[in-house]
Amino acid sequence: MPENLPETLGALVESGYKSRSVKEEIRSNLVQRISDNLEVFPGIVGFDQSVIPQIQNAILAGQDIILLGERGQAKSRIIRLMVDLLDEHIPFIKGSEINDDPFHPISQYGIEILAEDKNDTKLSWLTREERYSEKLATPDVSVADLIGEIDPIKVAEGRYLSDALAIHYGMIPRTNRGLFCINELPDLTERIQVSLFNLMQERDIQIKGHQVRLPLDMIIVATANPEDYTNRGRIITPLKDRYGAQIRTHYPAEVSQEMEIVKQEYKKFSDSDKLVKTPEFMKDIIGEITHLARRSPEINQRSGVSLRVSISNFETMIGQSFRRSLATHSVSSPRISDLSYLIASTIGKVELETVEEGLETKIIGDIVDRAISNVFAKYTEPDEFDFLLGKFEEGLTIQSGSSISDDEYLETIKDSETLKEKLISMCNPMTGSSAIISALEFTLEGLYLGSKLSKNSHNSTAKYSI
Repeated sequence: MPENLPETLGALVESGYKSRSVKEEIRSNLVQRISDNLEVFPGIVGFDQSVIPQIQNAILAGQDIILLGERGQAKSRIIRLMVDLLDEHIPFIKGSEINDDPFHPISQYGIEILAEDKNDTKLSWLTREERYSEKLATPDVSVADLIGEIDPIKVAEGRYLSDALAIHYGMIPRTNRGLFCINELPDLTERIQVSLFNLMQERDIQIKGHQVRLPLDMIIVATANPEDYTNRGRIITPLKDRYGAQIRTHYPAEVSQEMEIVKQEYKKFSDSDKLVKTPEFMKDIIGEITHLARRSPEINQRSGVSLRVSISNFETMIGQSFRRSLATHSVSSPRISDLSYLIASTIGKVELETVEEGLETKIIGDIVDRAISNVFAKYTEPDEFDFLLGKFEEGLTIQSGSSISDDEYLETIKDSETLKEKLISMCNPMTGSSAIISALEFTLEGLYLGSKLSKNSHNSTAKYSI
């Protein structure tokens, strides 16, 4: 924190500092960013023409916001990025539990401290990160957690129950002059929801029968699953009415957007980044798997198929390829035969409509096959590999598997320059034998799924033939 910040109210007044509400503050900073053509929500992909403009409109209108969306739609990330629109530092009366504005204190403590000696009132400063808090809504959340309660220790020290200084403030008052987020809003009990809408509109709260007029200055943002939010009885209508903007988030519309997010979010390790080179078609397969899962009638779409499915699957694919690199002491590229390992990183992140034991692996395996087939059709022409099928008709067979060495693969295709050229073209701009082998497995599986080759699987290997 800068050392030259005023430490007393008198010094603050001399500095020319002007106090403003948090909604004015965040609005002004947004106006400045838009005017300067700066990115407002960096790292958020696919929302440029939908969610982000709506959020900006809500901020410009000074509204509280609720984000509706299934899991893994960047709701929490967007809210945390809103914190960057706050000022870097703001002053508050030193010792205040609820960050009293030195120009407009609202707590009994702040009012009394200011009355003692206005100019010499001691100040502390809040960073923007300290002005954000969030609470996951669960049925056991109490009014005391969010709003506050009478502190028995303060009462024991001699304060009356009706004394405002006997109150121990909850999370929301302690986030005064900041941004408070409630995740999964419908999971709050009706009693807690009532306390929220009273606070948001009338600014009245009751703690153990003690009514406190507390004009909190804050932005209240919430997230919810659309199914829970719109389900009658899960959220009271007056609370809905008090949120100025209800904004629907969504999953990326394109596989390319999905993989752009994966690229920035997956866990990166320098050693695997050096030894694993991933062709674009393998990345596309990962994204296509998730997009197909979001349209599958066998997967519960109400709970959603999170972006974390793509991220985890990509990490698993990289991990398997890196494991092969360690065993062979060479650079490796992900292969189609590696995709069987995606079952482990997918199965726990999707909810199936059926509960039949053992069917999960087949459903996910079928989705993976469709993804490979779709991406293969995107990268190739219908008759492009007829020359290769001719070689299979002459008796060619090719063994594939995640543990088969690069040399074995290269030996199989050493006499076909045409095939090598097509495989190199397919993984362009990537070069190297590992990428060529990845393209070869991709081609073989694509031809098999197109019913042009047969495939005999045994344990962790497969043999392609006519």
